[in-house]
Amino acid sequence: MKLIDEQLLDNLSAEAKESPRLRMNYNFHQSLVDKCHRFLNAVEPGTMVEIHRHPTKDESFVLLRGKVRVNTYNDDGSVIESVVLCQEEGRYGVDIPKNVWHNLESLAPNSVIFEVKEGSFVPHEEEGVLRLQP
Repeated sequence: MKLIDEQLLDNLSAEAKESPRLRMNYNFHQSLVDKCHRFLNAVEPGTMVEIHRHPTKDESFVLLRGKVRVNTYNDDGSVIESVVLCQEEGRYGVDIPKNVWHNLESLAPNSVIFEVKEGSFVPHEEEGVLRLQP
């Protein structure tokens, strides 16, 4: 059994602060080819996951602490929905259907989400990254 506690979240947030991308994963799945990927994602202000989609995979985010913004987009890059996940405001998570453009942005220090999606791992470059024109 792996316990998700304050110490684990604190250690992961500390690693995220030291990472050039300002985020760090802690995987519960054993391999990138596992059928279900379950992991913690610590995200710090200044990191923004690029707009991407998973053509064949639904994805769920549940906020454990902090504050993050999750956006969904049309093919032209216009925002469909934007929600701030924040426990104090009663917004705890989102489920994003397959093939929907989305991204995530940290809005508070020490933010950690629990993510679940189908494996195997496929880099965003292969699944799809939305490149907006300036």
